[in-house]
Amino acid sequence: MIPFTEIAGIQYGICESSDIIEMANLLAEAFSLFDPPAVAVGISAPEFVTCVHLFAPASVNDKLTIVARSTDTHEMVGALLTRDWVSPPPDGVDQLSKKFDPIFDILSQMDTDYQRGKVIQRGECLHLFFLGVARSCGGRGVAQQLVSACLENGRQKGYCLAVTEATNNVSQHVFRKLGFSDRVRRTYRDHRFEGMAPFASIEDHVGPILMDKPIS
Repeated sequence: MIPFTEIAGIQYGICESSDIIEMANLLAEAFSLFDPPAVAVGISAPEFVTCVHLFAPASVNDKLTIVARSTDTHEMVGALLTRDWVSPPPDGVDQLSKKFDPIFDILSQMDTDYQRGKVIQRGECLHLFFLGVARSCGGRGVAQQLVSACLENGRQKGYCLAVTEATNNVSQHVFRKLGFSDRVRRTYRDHRFEGMAPFASIEDHVGPILMDKPIS
């Protein structure tokens, strides 16, 4: 981790290659246990680790991803995997578990709606992709600080816009607090994929929201 800032005993910094394994395990636990669509389709932690390992190298090379570590123990307690919006999907995405397909489908529908009529160039728009915090640090504002550090890092690199697909009530609340605006919505109840309703078991979350914020 390349140090960026320190707040309340937690250091935030730019993710390096040596952080990827720990980041993948942290995000895999957070999403496989608590993210509504991942839980609904039964994505396991090892399956999510594989996904993170596919997307992480490009974001690390671009120095866009932010991780958080305890200053006392140096344990990773949070991560925000961030990509350039126009980065192509990594090689091997088609080899991921088919459980990911309905999630990618609902998110890509929102992305398509959002991009309609827009021309976004590389280096303009951050894609805040996977945000997760260790259970031991819940309620300490780590997610909010990860996003803030990510936006400041992006601003310093010349990015002028940030976009995210917030898939649950907690992340939607975090992004709204930081000034993100709702742009495109979908509902879990109504989504169909290959004639099935993969998210029918989700009761406490209405659906994902694509949100954005200017950062120039």
